[in-house]
Parts: sequence; structure tokens; C-alpha cells
Amino acid sequence: MEIDKLKEIAQKVETSRSQIQNEQATKTAFIMPFLQAWGYDVFNPMEVHPEYSADLTGLKGEKVDYAICLDNQPIILMECKSCHQNLEHPKHSSQLHRYFNATGANFGVLTNGIIYRFYTDIVKDNIMDDKPFFEFNILDFDDSSVNELKRFSKSSFNSDELEEVARNLLHTKEVKKVIAQQLNDPSPEFVKFFVSHVYSGVRTASVVEKFKEIIKRSLKEYINDIIKEKFEEVLGKEPETNPPDTSAAEDTPPEETGEDKINTTPEELEGFYIIKSILREEINTARIQFKDTRSYFGINLDGKVTKTVCRLRFHERTGKKSISIPDNVETGKEATTNIDSLDEIYGVAEFLKSRIRYLTQDTYKSKSEKT
Repeated sequence: MEIDKLKEIAQKVETSRSQIQNEQATKTAFIMPFLQAWGYDVFNPMEVHPEYSADLTGLKGEKVDYAICLDNQPIILMECKSCHQNLEHPKHSSQLHRYFNATGANFGVLTNGIIYRFYTDIVKDNIMDDKPFFEFNILDFDDSSVNELKRFSKSSFNSDELEEVARNLLHTKEVKKVIAQQLNDPSPEFVKFFVSHVYSGVRTASVVEKFKEIIKRSLKEYINDIIKEKFEEVLGKEPETNPPDTSAAEDTPPEETGEDKINTTPEELEGFYIIKSILREEINTARIQFKDTRSYFGINLDGKVTKTVCRLRFHERTGKKSISIPDNVETGKEATTNIDSLDEIYGVAEFLKSRIRYLTQDTYKSKSEKT
């Protein structure tokens, strides 16, 4: 499975999903190319069996969209939905659940052509789990998720190995969820663990409550320090690839034009990741990049300062923060919103999405004209 083929599918999803009207079109345009990239022969009904039905009690008249078969045995069942449908509703996985239990397939996949959710029977043998052990998003993937996806390709499929892989992925996913919960709202038990290592006094309820905020802040700063360190390693080893930002010179006061090194702060990087998460529904987030300057932290499309998405201005000395979004006409004007915390960036999410749509509209037009 080549990552370039996945990128081609991702580009196709981005540019054409608004024109896809139903489930059948989703299968043809998105899911069948995905199966091909996975290494399965979609034109061989013995390998990719469409509208698979099992002649079993309780399943009369029911069909699952695809059964991927090896040696005439279904190994992966796929239930497909329209690319406009949300996969959260329990009814979407119910039929897959029944077929999984009855056919002895190893894995079930629920997809809308964008998100692929993988299920198996970790909790109880031959009963499909309620929770997916792995989720792949064609519009937001990295090398790690691609490597996991490759394990299920035709050339790599090994049922025995995948059972352990699925178990580890599910447990890893659940551990990450617990970590996220504790970072956001540490439980008393979590707080007491740290307090026992740093505080020698009596651990009263008030002491634990006081340390709760200290621990939240400490964990956040530690994570930001790691992110900053990694970025500094990359920036220190790789040459500058973005074109010079002439607008930075215009905005920079005379006293700031010295040789001082630009310091990208953890808070700026955190803001960058928040904006990427907001825009993930609109565009492949790999195209969202940043360019730090002495007067602002610029976030742009494809590394081009002429395609500025927004600018963050976080003043370490005064503590003032703002986000500026250029208007969608060539006037050079920006709409600036003052914020007290990074969470308030979500309050301008729709403006950010509108901006990215404006910046990509020429691309969409040119592609539609070619077709």
C-alpha cells in the first residue's frame, strides 16, 4: 500500500465529496479505489464480494456491502454509508454486528468513504466489540496510521498476528483517552499520585484541590516543552523552505530588526494545532503550515505567505493575545479578535473555515474546468 495512492484518494475526496449524493456513489468514487490501494481485486467477486449474503438463520434477506475473502472465507466485512453520513449512530454498525457474529469473519469495517472504523472480538469471542480498535481518516493520516492500515492489506494479512495488533491498538486508544481526560480534569486519585511524590505534609482535601491546578499546568508545560524541543530540532537541522515574508518587514518595528533569533513559543505551537484541528474537515491538514516572524506567528496554506489563513499575536511581556484573519477580498485588511485563552480560537472557527474555502476556491475551479 503506497502512501501516494492514499493521497490521491484523499485529494479526490476533498474535491468531489460535495458532488457525491448517495451511498452507491460513495462506494464507486471513494471506497472501491481504497480497496484497490489496499491490494484487493475489486473486479474479482471471489475476493471482493459485493452485497454479501449468508444463508444463515436470522440473516435471511440481509446483506453486507462487501466481504473481502481469502480462500473462499470472509476475513473482513465492510458496511458502507454515504460520505455525508455520521458513523456515530448505533444503527450503522448493527447489521455489521449481526453478520460478524454469524459468519466467523475476523474483522468488520464501518465506513463512509472518509473514516474507516475497524472492529473485532476482543471482549468476547465471536461477538463484535461495540468499540472500534482502530480508526483511519483518509483526510487526516500520518505514517503511523498508514503502517497500521498496511497490516490489513492483502499482501500483509495475517489473522493470528492481527488479533494481538487489534488488542494492543484498542488498549492504546483507551489509555490515550484516559490520559486526555486526566490532562483536562485530573481525578483526585491522579492528583494524589503526584502529591505523594512532591508534598511531605498531610494530604488534606484542600491540599489535593490546590495541587489539581498545579498538576494541570505542569503537565501542559511539560508537553509544550517536548513539542518545542522537537520543532527546534527540525528547524535547526533543515534549511528554510518558505519564501521570504516581505509583510513581516513591513510590520516589524525598527527596534526589532536586529539579529535576535525568533523564538517560537509553546503557546504559539498549541494555537497552530488548534487551528489545524478546526480546519481538518475542510482540507488535508498537511497543507496548513506556519511561518514565525518577530511581530506575529503566521499560519498559511502550502507554505505561501500570500495565502495567509490567520496571524497570531501573543505578547509574552503583556500577556495580550489576538488572532487576525484577512478578509476574503484583496484589500489587505484583517479582522482582529482579542482572546484571553487559546480555547477562544474555537469561537472564530467558522471564519477560519470560510478563509480556507476562499484560499482553495481557485484550485477547485481549475480542477472542475479540466474535468
